[in-house]
Amino acid sequence: MADGSARLSGPDVPGDVVELRVHGVSGASPDQVLDLRQITQVAGDRSGGFYRQRPRSTDTGAHGVTLEAYRWGDLPSGTVARTLALVLLLPFMLVNVAIWMRPADPRSEAVVRSLCRVLALTLTALYVLAISGVALDLVGWTCTASPRCLAGRSWLSWLGGQPVGLRLAVLALLPVAAIGLVWRFSNRPGRAFAAFRAPDRDVSDLPLGAIGQWDAEPLVGRLRSIHVAAAFATLDLTLLLARAATGATATTIGLAVATAVVLAACVGLLCTPPLIDRGATDRRLDRITSALRTVAIVLTAVVMVHALASSQPWSQERGLPGYDTTLAGVFVAQTTLLAALGVVLLWRRDRGRGVTSMFGLGALFIAATGISVAVAYSAELVYRAADFLDRDLPTGEGITTGPPPAYTWAIFGFLRAVALTLVVAGLLVLVSRRARHRAAAAIVAHDYPDPPAEAVPRLRQVRDAIARARFTEKLVPLAVAYGCFAGLGTATTTIGLLGQFPSDVVERFAGLPADAVTFGIAVGSWAIAAIILGLIVGGLFAYRTVPFRRHVGVLWDLGTFWPRAAHPFAPPCYSERAVPELTRRITYLVGRGDAVLLTGHSHGSVLLAATVLQLPPHVGNRVALLTHGSPLRRLYARLFPAYVDDAALREIGQRVGWRWVNLWRDTDPVGGWIFSAHRSSVPDATGDPADAVDRRQRDPRDVVTPLSDSVPPPIEGHWPGESDEPFARAVRELVRRLRERTGPPP
Repeated sequence: MADGSARLSGPDVPGDVVELRVHGVSGASPDQVLDLRQITQVAGDRSGGFYRQRPRSTDTGAHGVTLEAYRWGDLPSGTVARTLALVLLLPFMLVNVAIWMRPADPRSEAVVRSLCRVLALTLTALYVLAISGVALDLVGWTCTASPRCLAGRSWLSWLGGQPVGLRLAVLALLPVAAIGLVWRFSNRPGRAFAAFRAPDRDVSDLPLGAIGQWDAEPLVGRLRSIHVAAAFATLDLTLLLARAATGATATTIGLAVATAVVLAACVGLLCTPPLIDRGATDRRLDRITSALRTVAIVLTAVVMVHALASSQPWSQERGLPGYDTTLAGVFVAQTTLLAALGVVLLWRRDRGRGVTSMFGLGALFIAATGISVAVAYSAELVYRAADFLDRDLPTGEGITTGPPPAYTWAIFGFLRAVALTLVVAGLLVLVSRRARHRAAAAIVAHDYPDPPAEAVPRLRQVRDAIARARFTEKLVPLAVAYGCFAGLGTATTTIGLLGQFPSDVVERFAGLPADAVTFGIAVGSWAIAAIILGLIVGGLFAYRTVPFRRHVGVLWDLGTFWPRAAHPFAPPCYSERAVPELTRRITYLVGRGDAVLLTGHSHGSVLLAATVLQLPPHVGNRVALLTHGSPLRRLYARLFPAYVDDAALREIGQRVGWRWVNLWRDTDPVGGWIFSAHRSSVPDATGDPADAVDRRQRDPRDVVTPLSDSVPPPIEGHWPGESDEPFARAVRELVRRLRERTGPPP
């Protein structure tokens, strides 16, 4: 897009300054980024306004600067199918992000990587168990054995009366197909071309400087082989436990041992980061993981044949034997791993600067959230399938006994976590409201001294906007609360091992009626279904409606910015293409004699930060940086302290010779200051060049309706400000500094 976007700006004469604009999460079109619309609004607002035809556009921006846009919005969510995949693969994405949220202490890196990767492996096992619960337990074991369930279902009735082994072997093809589906989807490359690589000697040695610089596919390929092997081994274990319920034969025991060896090998490989993280040139581990995957596939075929051909009688239990135990075992493993991750993060937390963001437990909270969402997805799938199979049957005569107790506890835990988090959110809003409004009132009084009486309603709107924007800081304890509640919800699922249901336990120890608890769980199940449907509808709207994507796209763009280092089934990483592509374009422009002014809004500033760290020194000497609405300090430094910290931000400034201006507004809930929160529009005159980076914009420009208009100036908030005077003034300053450095155009 970079090469193509240059053609939008008309004649392209080398030797001057090129302003390369990178948009944020809105997925803006090139003409919006370049502000090249044919008409412009001169008064009014979005509901009713006045427009004029713009003066004839030229090929340049301010002071003869050539405008160019890089559009990356379709990389994380370009099609409906991919957008929906982001919704369905949300748990995988969240656990994958957790591995990047480790503390800044490098001593914790190996352990955190190992724990996050094993947690990701349990999600793959849970994915297989959920589909197996529908295909093998509900359909293959229970429904096909009941004439009442098969009545009216011609697509399933052909399995009625068949031997149990045949039914299970045939229906095991559904989990096999599901494994093949995510395997095929994860094989899609993260980039569409062989990306440019900057010379290693010129790239920053900071962790953020490596984003997109290496070829992540070898690691993803190894993780993919391990997860596919573990997925097939999970299916094998489900079938073998059912087969062994009436007495294990030597063949069953031998196959079970082989399955356990495969699972142990998968976990062992994930717990050796120095081995699995080897570079692309070391292909020995690739052959090992591929061989492990092949062994698991062959083993699955043998297990299915064994289930089909075994002459030993099958158990007469109501549900699939061993399934409940396997499921509860996965929940126990997840609880244990989350506890271990919490201990490691607390032990290695940076205590030198007091309490760090999210108490140093960011990776734990996001991993617990991912586990919670995955458990909710799995439980809802099994619950809805059970309801479907029980349709049209008299009350009390359903052919299923309902999902396993562990799934009931999972829904109960998810419902409890959401409800408690909503309560905490309400309390946070109430408790912080006075302080936020007090701070907002002080800012309004500073920005608009001695306002006229008619401006009072507008001042109130501005104060409320600033107070809402400041609630972003309160999202950190809210995330901590949900992570804790979600982790406890996962822990309580282990009670399913005892065969107890939440209604019985709550009635016994809390005195609440069991029917009320059962009703609450049913409501929670439908609430989960509504949430999943809402996410799908939201994904469709995010694809079709740009304003809606601006609000919901933050999660997708933040999650898919980071490469797949924990879960290979997570959505592909777009920074693996965007960062090298920007690096290549900037290097080309400088190589032909141009100076380059990089302007990045919102998440575009994060892409540019990673890009600047990969520019060779001779290129950085001819580059300036303008960021606006940037979440670098406000969000990324808090969530990813090992990658975005003061050292990384200062090296970015040094690489561009401190030709860096950051514009921020108090009404912006996402962006903010980077080095200094000073509120003067003129930078502080200190010896530290970082103090001159941040420039605060008053928002709105005024609270009084001008004579030429019918409404006061709008509150911009996080909206990009390429048409604002502060933006144009910053562009003129940086262009002047670039020309002073590089000389006038020829």
